[in-house]
Amino acid sequence: MNTPVPPAIQIKGVQKSYKDLHVLKGVDFDVARGSIFALLGSNGAGKTTLVRILSTLLKPDGGTASVNGFDVASEPERVRESISLTGQFAAVDEVLTGRENLVMIARLRQAKGPKQIADALLERFGLADAGGRRVATYSGGMRRRLDIAMSLIGEPPVIFLDEPTTGLDPEARIEVWNVIQDLADSGTTVLLTTQYLDEAEKLADRIAILHQGTIIVSGTLAELRALLPSATVEYVERQPTLEEVFLAVVGDKSPANDEEARS
Repeated sequence: MNTPVPPAIQIKGVQKSYKDLHVLKGVDFDVARGSIFALLGSNGAGKTTLVRILSTLLKPDGGTASVNGFDVASEPERVRESISLTGQFAAVDEVLTGRENLVMIARLRQAKGPKQIADALLERFGLADAGGRRVATYSGGMRRRLDIAMSLIGEPPVIFLDEPTTGLDPEARIEVWNVIQDLADSGTTVLLTTQYLDEAEKLADRIAILHQGTIIVSGTLAELRALLPSATVEYVERQPTLEEVFLAVVGDKSPANDEEARS
């Protein structure tokens, strides 16, 4: 009998407050290994706070969380060995070339063969021809691809991408989407936070909507679509988009509706 594979990320009842502001009010979800999990939410919903907790940059006020089987509170060093975090803005040195950025990170992480690692990543991310150019000359999509490449040095099994396509043009977004899909195809677990609904719809195996500090729905795209009435047939059958699901679910949980329900 095969032993079930434990999730790459497990979160149970995670809470976080800043004085009187309750950002996370008991968040629960699991992320399967080798999958792309999208955490959807508006600005201020608590997405970045949750990622900072999972990456051991913040301590939760309550609940438990584990990454790659290690508890974020009691085993932070083991968690940090298992992850990489890419924030909303590319953390690259514009004065250096793309290759020099990668070699620098490889040396900081004491990886063997830093130049060989840099060349392999430049090839993998379609930057081989630009590797000798200063990053200041790169497009937004190229900088983001380099940023993600740098985060993969050391081959972490789990990567957190916090709104990775913020500020990118449509062509650059597609470049990054292809990179993210390739990561999952190679076995890397990706937790992606985004406020772009088409991004989650395009990439995610499972999607959770974080609203007012809690997960209000979670599931596959098909499961979320099933929350709305079946598509009506006119000339063609049209399934509800993720945007329609998001607005319908979040709209039901808005503060105004809560006040109306209490009155």
